[in-house]
Amino acid sequence: MPKHFLMCRPEHFTVEYAINPWMHPEADTDRDLAIRQWEGLKTAYEDLGHRVSLIDPIEGLPDMVFAANGALVAGGRVYGARFAFAERAAEGPAYLRWFAERGYPVKEPAHVNEGEGDFLALDEVILAGTGFRTDLAAHQEAQEFTGRPVVSLTLTDPRYYHLDTALFPLDGRNVAYYPGAFSRGSREVLARMFPDAVLANDADAEVLGLNAVSDGTHVVINSEAGDLQLELKRRGYEPIPVELSELRKAGGGPKCCTLEIRGENTK
Repeated sequence: MPKHFLMCRPEHFTVEYAINPWMHPEADTDRDLAIRQWEGLKTAYEDLGHRVSLIDPIEGLPDMVFAANGALVAGGRVYGARFAFAERAAEGPAYLRWFAERGYPVKEPAHVNEGEGDFLALDEVILAGTGFRTDLAAHQEAQEFTGRPVVSLTLTDPRYYHLDTALFPLDGRNVAYYPGAFSRGSREVLARMFPDAVLANDADAEVLGLNAVSDGTHVVINSEAGDLQLELKRRGYEPIPVELSELRKAGGGPKCCTLEIRGENTK
């Protein structure tokens, strides 16, 4: 089934502060290259038949390109983001306003959370990350608003500061993930819930290979994640490799740039 994605063109992209281990403000960034790579990602989605909507970038918000962090959308309901760092605080209201102006039911959050960075929806449950950016209380708040069970998972490696850097849904029932990013108890939960999951190795995790987007058949994935692509092919999926090396300088990949709109507004 075609999906609906919200994206934000990286007009103002740069690395001017450090709020995760990937970010080094002293290193050069190439905004034009970031835009070209982002355009390649957008084209990949459209070539697969998916719909892409755009939110206008705002000057002074260089990380607004990472649309996944802007909200969680489930069943047409939009649970807004409340960012952990002041540098990104204005992004949450901007994304929530985009949805409200289009008639979606929205909720302004009371607790710190970073949208689909730490909330990943499957058919029956929402997997939710905590440990670095999203408060546990936000997991309960999201569950109450969306009416969907939320399963909490604890991240322990600061390189994988959001759940979407360490896990992605393959379809509505199964996932791929990097075990080394999670606490012992969370690894046991994942093993029980997804005994047939695809497990990524260190090398593929370190190029943000898990920051991928699957439509159940195709997996849009960072090109450098070679072993993971081979395993996905073996499982019957078709990897669609993309180059996002410039955006990775801020800790982002395909999924970070992509907010999935699940369930259209019915008003």
